[in-house]
Amino acid sequence: MKIKRVNIIVLDSVGIGALPDAADFGDQGAATLQNTAKAVGGLNLPHLESFGLGNIAEIEGVAQVDNAKAAFAKMAEESNGKDTTTGHWEIAGIISKDPFRTYPDGFPAEVMDQFHQAIGRESLANKPASGTVIIEELGEEHMKTGKPIVYTSADSVFQIAAHEDIISVDELYEMCEKARKILQGEHAVARVIARPFIGEPGNFERTANRKDYSLTPPEKTVLNHLKDAGHKVMAVGKIENIYAGEGITDAVHTKSNMDGVDKTLDYLKAEKEGLIFTNLVDFDSKYGHRRNPKAYAQALENFDKRLPEILEQLNQEDLLIIIADHGCDPTYKGTDHTREYVPLLVYGEQVTAGTELGVRETFSDIAATIAEIFDVKGTGNGSSFLKEIIK
Repeated sequence: MKIKRVNIIVLDSVGIGALPDAADFGDQGAATLQNTAKAVGGLNLPHLESFGLGNIAEIEGVAQVDNAKAAFAKMAEESNGKDTTTGHWEIAGIISKDPFRTYPDGFPAEVMDQFHQAIGRESLANKPASGTVIIEELGEEHMKTGKPIVYTSADSVFQIAAHEDIISVDELYEMCEKARKILQGEHAVARVIARPFIGEPGNFERTANRKDYSLTPPEKTVLNHLKDAGHKVMAVGKIENIYAGEGITDAVHTKSNMDGVDKTLDYLKAEKEGLIFTNLVDFDSKYGHRRNPKAYAQALENFDKRLPEILEQLNQEDLLIIIADHGCDPTYKGTDHTREYVPLLVYGEQVTAGTELGVRETFSDIAATIAEIFDVKGTGNGSSFLKEIIK
């Protein structure tokens, strides 16, 4: 029997232990799942536990099981980075040897001058900052002056925050599009991100109207090859933005993890062929960067509770792949992503339950497996594990 539909769900930032080179990234000892579990006295993830999550690493509250329902492994990131774009591109078959440029001292005058000229006004900040902190610090001044707040982080990002009553969401998106055109070549940051917020000074709140403007991948991914071969590639959450629309046939954006699960279920109910590619971003954006292990743990448990709904929609010709794109240990110092292995869980009626896939050398094994399933051209990176898991 042939697999006709694959659903990849990326639990954004849910790492499972420091990579051997983590010290080079300042991340020695980081372990998102393990340290989150330890911080809250254990995780309650019965469905992920039954898949074999606890067989990949020792996680407090998540037992090892003798009869795991899924194939399982941990995956190393081959690319030189620990950000969303690098991780997702590698999942789709691109290895990034050169890291994206970061701006620990803010953006140079040559960038900011062009940006100010393009948008017709000055901006505030131009420094690395936490998104919630920077709007509390400068939100009131922004509201008085109409100047957007520009900030970055340890990631390769150019972020623009604006109050929706001062700069409309559409105008903010236009500013981001102008910034994306400027930030090419030498200053080609991975993502330009719109960060709208609402509220009053002392009580600001970011909205779900965030939008990412990624670089176009430098070469074709397995998504392109699927689309070129006539297969549907359905993107849920920020997937469409991460790949700059490349290789995507249909997309929906989401307001939260639970909305992401809802939208994934909608595709599972409506489409019986192709790739459904989902990103659940709240782990990272709401809890990892904000170093909130309690809320991170709750988000994991909330996803686990929804997993049976996803399984109910799967048929004999389906494959479910659960993975992450990097770590963001909420117990670690700073607010940055962390350089970690990620868990891999592969479930389906055709999968030999309990198959141990070891330690994979690259996230691109996902792309190679997808290419083999759909019999399309691969990217040349990664090794398919299809024959290892199919009965």
